[in-house]
Amino acid sequence: MNIEPVGATALRLMQGLAQQVTALRPELLNSDATVGELAWVWAKDFDALGPFWRHRLWFVDGRLAAWGWACLPHRIPRGDGTMLEVETANLTWQTHPERAALLGEILDWYDDVANGVDRLLTLQSADVDAQAIAPAHGYAFDPEAGGDDGTWVQFNTRELTDVPDPLLPEGFRFLTAADASPADAVKAHCDAWQASRFNEAAFERVRRTWPYRADLHVLIAAPDGTLAATAIIWLDGMTRTAEFEPVGTHRDFRRHGLGTALQLHGMQRAKAAGATRMLVACRGAPADPAARAMYYGVGFRPISRDLPQVKVATVQ
Repeated sequence: MNIEPVGATALRLMQGLAQQVTALRPELLNSDATVGELAWVWAKDFDALGPFWRHRLWFVDGRLAAWGWACLPHRIPRGDGTMLEVETANLTWQTHPERAALLGEILDWYDDVANGVDRLLTLQSADVDAQAIAPAHGYAFDPEAGGDDGTWVQFNTRELTDVPDPLLPEGFRFLTAADASPADAVKAHCDAWQASRFNEAAFERVRRTWPYRADLHVLIAAPDGTLAATAIIWLDGMTRTAEFEPVGTHRDFRRHGLGTALQLHGMQRAKAAGATRMLVACRGAPADPAARAMYYGVGFRPISRDLPQVKVATVQ
């Protein structure tokens, strides 16, 4: 068992497995287990959550075949001054499509590292093997997280064969992170997500994490200079797949079509950089339709959805 925070070497191996799954069975990519999600989550949360991370890698014939990344219960400050207290453990994981049975070993390991607390994980709706393995290890569908007003996520994809030109309101303009200071790029993110812990130290780690590119970190500036919308595009040249993570609009500039414009602009830049398809994750519950409607409006369609699972700790 590795009790150190997930390091850059392990992260790159995990991203390598994500590349293989993306090429073979993209509908089996788990939450936070894509190339871009791994980079973003690891880089932005390393300082705050690193002490609560546990991970293990499984190799077959010298190649990474599966991995598990657990986050244990924690209490940390949010960006808005409140405290985030999490009393459950959560597992991010991935197996190679030909090594689905290794999920059983991952769950046994997860039981060891998260013993005594409730355990959460997500399965994909297309992953029939995982849906058979998890119940045998004590997991059941979580109706609260996975219901019509739950927090579950769906993955969406779009081929980049035809991307319309974006339209911006008068006086607004597109920028990249190369045109903005790190402080301004961080502020753009925090203006979109007020409770975010994102800061300049985290952004510096993001910028050092493969495959971040400043020219694919796109923003929209308002006429007064405020950075009104932001998105990072993670391009994997091997699979020619690009992913939006995160995408957000300043709370004072919403409902002006900026999210749609930024998506179209970002897809054009990703296509010019060599991508042939885009991925994006968003909330999927019917009670939270805004983001889903925006992505559908620019041509994305779902390929899978989360099936949240919970295992209640046994009372000793």
